[in-house]
Amino acid sequence: MYRRIRELREDKDISQTALAKVLGMSQTGYSKYETGENDVPTSILIKLADFYGTSVDYILGRTDER
Repeated sequence: MYRRIRELREDKDISQTALAKVLGMSQTGYSKYETGENDVPTSILIKLADFYGTSVDYILGRTDER
């Protein structure tokens, strides 16, 4: 999952800082999601899926279909 959220962000060519702002959090806090240091809360997973136009299942690695 952590690799997927990083790849989605990089594919969209957006910085961690900009994405963190969209999510209403700090860049440091978001960075810890990408490294796996912190678990991603369900509410953030849903926001990420909506932002990227994909499913939570894709982000979680349950499917390879975006």
